[in-house]
Amino acid sequence: MTQPVTAAQPETPTFASKSPGKQPGSGRPGLPWDVRTLSLLGVLAVLVAVGGITAPDEFLSTSNLQLVLTQASVIGVVTVGMTFVITSGGIDLSVGAMVALSSVWATTVATQEFGFAGILFTAVIVGVGCGLVNGLLIAYGRMVPFIATLAMLASARGLALQITDGSTQIVSVESVLELGARDSYVLGIPPLVLIFAAVTVIGWLLLNRTTFGRRTVAVGGNAEAARLAGIDVRRQRLYLYLLSGLCCGIAAFMLIVLAGSGQNTNGNLYELDAIAAAIIGGTLLSGGRGTIVGSVLGVLVFTTITNIFALNNLETAVQQIAKGAIIVAAVLVQRRSLHGDT
Repeated sequence: MTQPVTAAQPETPTFASKSPGKQPGSGRPGLPWDVRTLSLLGVLAVLVAVGGITAPDEFLSTSNLQLVLTQASVIGVVTVGMTFVITSGGIDLSVGAMVALSSVWATTVATQEFGFAGILFTAVIVGVGCGLVNGLLIAYGRMVPFIATLAMLASARGLALQITDGSTQIVSVESVLELGARDSYVLGIPPLVLIFAAVTVIGWLLLNRTTFGRRTVAVGGNAEAARLAGIDVRRQRLYLYLLSGLCCGIAAFMLIVLAGSGQNTNGNLYELDAIAAAIIGGTLLSGGRGTIVGSVLGVLVFTTITNIFALNNLETAVQQIAKGAIIVAAVLVQRRSLHGDT
């Protein structure tokens, strides 16, 4: 039983210093990922400089920086869940649709009668429920994650449209609306940013300091070796999609607070943004390697780019081209890092 564990350990760069296959103190396994994090920080610093030069009065204002962080918070929570799924070798194309369904279900008239707690509970439970369906289909139904989550994407979007009948559902619960008001800021920090920070810290601890995180990396690196080592791979995958659904439910509630409404178009293209942020952050699309810090930096990079383009009145098409170029460059660097490890 010890041999499969030894074979799986080189697949875990997050715990690279513990890998027995490398020379102690060489730092080689972790080097590309440390460089990637520093590179992302450098890119973010450059973007801040560009924003400060092109739109100094608007970009560097406190209100705009608060806006950037708030906008990053919603997709950031989704990205944390996506990072776990991708690290395990899976994919979740339904996160945007789950956010939409959770947000409209939580803002129906019947739900709003239960106030703040009713909206929060409904958003979270709908997200977890969708994640449960994904997890059961993939882990125990043995469906390919791409197909299972694509089916959930279509189904959740359709159900969200049916619930709303194409209309916007306005939130009338004052306690929910007040959470997004400036008076609720804590030391100048919006509550949604604090929620994002809490999810990020919990996600980092879960991935890097718990058995759950080690099992996630092991399953993504070599599922068969993980099974032989005694890990219940199917149950682990089920838990991961539940976690993704939970993050989508939390993000849906945050979006309700931010927009003051629920719409069937909420979360549009969130799946692409979350996958892209995780990839440029250093999470391997093939599984076995993941980093919460890198994913968060990826979210901040994309959100800052969007903000700079908006302030300078640049076309959305150019913005999408820039994002595409960043994704391609990140994948190429990722491939080069993998060859360097071998």
